[in-house]
Amino acid sequence: MPYTLDQVGARLRAARQARGWTLEELARPAGVSVSTLSRLESGKRQASLELLLPLTRRLGIRIDDLLPTETPDPRVHRAVERRDGMVIAPLTLEQSPVQALKIVYPPMDAAPAARIHEGYEWLYVLSGRVRLALDGSEHVLTPGEAAEFDTRLPHSISATAEGPAEVLSIFSAAGERFHTRLP
Repeated sequence: MPYTLDQVGARLRAARQARGWTLEELARPAGVSVSTLSRLESGKRQASLELLLPLTRRLGIRIDDLLPTETPDPRVHRAVERRDGMVIAPLTLEQSPVQALKIVYPPMDAAPAARIHEGYEWLYVLSGRVRLALDGSEHVLTPGEAAEFDTRLPHSISATAEGPAEVLSIFSAAGERFHTRLP
């Protein structure tokens, strides 16, 4: 999206109104006439640096705050990983501070070795039966059930021997790295 100035006036008005200021309360200290500010906010006057600099200084904002920004594509285009029989589909952007994955676990006769790592995890069972081994206890979750836990406790997640299980899992980026990148 190319940068346009047609939103500058509306954004300037919004910044002024957010502070509860009248046109005069912004214009006078910035050395701009009230009529000029009014025309600028309504789009009837073209924005210039000469006008915007004193107004943005008075408002305590940057000129960049008045310019439209390109809205990033919200769709997630990350590759699905297949590892140790699991299918791991990322559901969030890579730079997101919280990560969400859809994981399909293959059937297993016994729980894998428990591990610990930084983070906190929440999971929701979509299908199948999930074995959550957590700090020495084993819990079986069925579709519609959720669990949350501190990943600094020894834990492992797997499907039971009855068949595969599909899970939505949410955790910190550190937890996501552990689940998708360690051997």
